[in-house]
Amino acid sequence: MITVFYDGKCGLCAREINHYRKIAPEGRITFADVATYPQWLDGTGLNQADALRYLHAVDAAGQVHKGASAFTLIWSEIDGWRWLVPVVRAPIIKQLVDVAYAGFAHLRFKMYRHCRVAELTER
Repeated sequence: MITVFYDGKCGLCAREINHYRKIAPEGRITFADVATYPQWLDGTGLNQADALRYLHAVDAAGQVHKGASAFTLIWSEIDGWRWLVPVVRAPIIKQLVDVAYAGFAHLRFKMYRHCRVAELTER
């Protein structure tokens, strides 16, 4: 079982997760809105601000995946998306995707008041 932590107050994030929710195999992925229910993070070692800034997922072994790595974990469970996993994990592609995602995530995080409030609360 994979648990995906996402920002349910972000329209783009919520739409993407709802798409994955519709196409993911039953019982393979739990989607946890940490903007609305931060208690999903209890015992994970993640704080709410980090979980809002970047998509995170925890695999069946308890390993935390962040950003593009979290996306590839999700895609590895979904028919029609698995082919993207080796492409995105290829060394040069992974570095480019990681940089692009980090830039996007930083900008998105700064746009939303609930993210900034979570960041201030964590300090």
